[in-house]
Formats: sequence, C-alpha cells, structure tokens
Amino acid sequence: MSLAIKILGTGCPKCQSMVSIVQKVVKENNIDATVEKVEDIMEIMKYNIMTTPALVVNNEVTIKGRVPSGEEILALLN
Repeated sequence: MSLAIKILGTGCPKCQSMVSIVQKVVKENNIDATVEKVEDIMEIMKYNIMTTPALVVNNEVTIKGRVPSGEEILALLN
C-alpha cells in the first residue's frame, strides 16, 4: 500500500529541509510513497496547524513546527 505523504510549508528553509530529508528516507528505504509539497496557505489551513513545516502521512498530521531526523521519519513510515 502506497503512503500519501504531504509536507506543509510555504517554502521556508526549514520546509525545504524537511522535503529533502523525507525524499531521502523514502528513496533510500524503497518506501512505496508519494511525496507532495503543499505551499498553498488555504490548503495548509485545512490541516488546522499553526506552525510549519508539518508532515502529513495518509491525511494524519504526524509532526508540526520542526524538522525531524531521518530516523524519526523512517520510524513513522514503517
């Protein structure tokens, strides 16, 4: 089953950093997932978060307001 991963953020350095970490973890571990970057503020607001970046996995907000480590992301996706 493919995971639907969304990174919510307006394009700040922390958001960019989260995108690259998530993409790296997905690629290195052959995880079946689609990674989408969401920059539209109206779309981000639908998730009811106040701080970005945020990581959404299968429509569930898992991390918000910080950049997680690669290990933390891997643990979330497995």
